[in-house]
Amino acid sequence: MAREWRNEATDMVEEQIVGRDVKDERVLAALASVPRHLFVPTEHAPSAYVDRPLPIGSRQTISQPYMVAKMTELLAAQEGMKILEIGTGSGYQSAVLASLGLRVWSVERIESLALSARKRLNEMNFDANVIYGDGRLGYAKNAPYDRIIITAATGRVEPEWDRQLARGGILVAPLNVATGNQRLLTRENLEQGFRNTWHDYCKFVPLLTGLD
Repeated sequence: MAREWRNEATDMVEEQIVGRDVKDERVLAALASVPRHLFVPTEHAPSAYVDRPLPIGSRQTISQPYMVAKMTELLAAQEGMKILEIGTGSGYQSAVLASLGLRVWSVERIESLALSARKRLNEMNFDANVIYGDGRLGYAKNAPYDRIIITAATGRVEPEWDRQLARGGILVAPLNVATGNQRLLTRENLEQGFRNTWHDYCKFVPLLTGLD
């Protein structure tokens, strides 16, 4: 079984991600090394290596592999950096980040998802800390973070995220734009202030406030 999923993961990367402007070899290797089928409900496991989001319960989804790759590449994170993830979901993005040697803190507002993701990541020996909390508040306890990644669509960059992003740090988020679409944003915390750069159009579930 291990060989079979590794072949599927490798094919996913080579056929669906390589050639779509994701060039970081470390990111591509990370996606090929993480068993995505273990991060989706059993009934969706046969589609785990198809390049599309899948439902994981509680009206949430696991992100499309290409988007995971693209957002991870946009982080431009180096081994050992501190990463804050908003929206743990099933833990797949956390696993990809941890496999790159990053120190991950991930916040999830839905308690059942937070508990299952924490258990799953621990059992699979991925070094990621899952916190049950309101992602709009970030996680000040371990701030500042070298990188912040938001894995649900947001209407704005929250003030707490800006405050918790280290100088020289990068935030990546799918942001709602005026056309009614969503677009990936990178936001750099520079000496002279924040600099925003726009990237791919995308489609994510909305980021909600409070706890569930």
